[in-house]
Amino acid sequence: MSAKPPSSSTQAPKLGSGIPFSRQQKIDWLRLIRSENVGPRTFYDLIDNFQTASNAMAALPELAKRGGRRSRIKVCSLEDAETELQTLEQRGGSMICRGEPAYPATLRSIDDAPPILSVMGNPDILCEPQVAFVGARNASLAGIKFTGHLAEEVAAAGYAITSGLARGIDTAAHKAGLETGTVAVFAGGLNVTYPPENGPLVEAIIEKGGAIIAEMPLAWQPRAQDFPRRNRIVAGLAHGLVVIEAARRSGSLISARLANEYGRTVFAVPGSPLDPRSEGTNLLIQQGATLITSAQDILDAIAPSMGEEFQGSYSLLEDESDGFEAKAEPQQSDRERFISALDHTPMDLDELMRFAQLDPATTHIILIELQLAGRIERHSGNKVSLI
Repeated sequence: MSAKPPSSSTQAPKLGSGIPFSRQQKIDWLRLIRSENVGPRTFYDLIDNFQTASNAMAALPELAKRGGRRSRIKVCSLEDAETELQTLEQRGGSMICRGEPAYPATLRSIDDAPPILSVMGNPDILCEPQVAFVGARNASLAGIKFTGHLAEEVAAAGYAITSGLARGIDTAAHKAGLETGTVAVFAGGLNVTYPPENGPLVEAIIEKGGAIIAEMPLAWQPRAQDFPRRNRIVAGLAHGLVVIEAARRSGSLISARLANEYGRTVFAVPGSPLDPRSEGTNLLIQQGATLITSAQDILDAIAPSMGEEFQGSYSLLEDESDGFEAKAEPQQSDRERFISALDHTPMDLDELMRFAQLDPATTHIILIELQLAGRIERHSGNKVSLI
């Protein structure tokens, strides 16, 4: 299959839309996303409000103070950012910013896409059409064999195989896609292979034209909360996500939920109702996931979506004009009304705005302040909660 993920512009370069960033822009973006309490959504809100990463960094201390923070927020230093980029490049890797031509269009379309991806191996494969495979770490032999069979046929049809490098189903999918190209998404940094026994597999992925990618710093040791973050990247990269052997409460079901939110096709392989590893996949089928028994089921279902255009939430083209003026500071009464409406349960942001009688611009500034102060958490589905 020769189909490629569609670009967002007829004038776009081969690998996507946008223009390459200068090295200084990459350093600025890296410093901003590595600063304390700056996650992807806050990063994009900052760029929207302050036009450039350098303007945003200058505003961080005051914003955090207005949000209720008492200690000074830690801003990533120029030295640390340059060291991270140089170390990656010395290892043969590169950094790709969202908005650059090499950033995959599928991933760019989700609202919390990583602002920066660290990549080792072949970056071009990220913009090839992809199918993701996820499932149980303690997979059965039958599940591993069937994963390999499905992934090999999907790969032979022209798709890169994408997964999260975990034991079991993920590992089987990567091995099946080695010869044609596979993408492994790390939960930690690219210097930290997890699980460690997959070190040889990582080397093979790079040697055979695949890629390993991460959004975290190079030496970052993965924590429990980093695996759902990784799962959103796996789901965002792919045109479809296949679930094979998953418990009722598992990271694979998180991946499936996210893929569904992103408009991707979710596939599930049915299993015995007596096997706990099939409870999750059977539940997905009951909830509307596409039941599959062969690779052709996947290919037939994905083919129509290959012509769809993936639209990003942000253009992310920094405005370098000298006429920048920061948006007005919200009133304290605005903050109080918004905070009083929050709870520890995630709530819809649009509902919060209506309740607090705030316009979107004011709300975004308040969100930035509270996020930088470490008082709120952003969730998928445009939801926010108190920490």
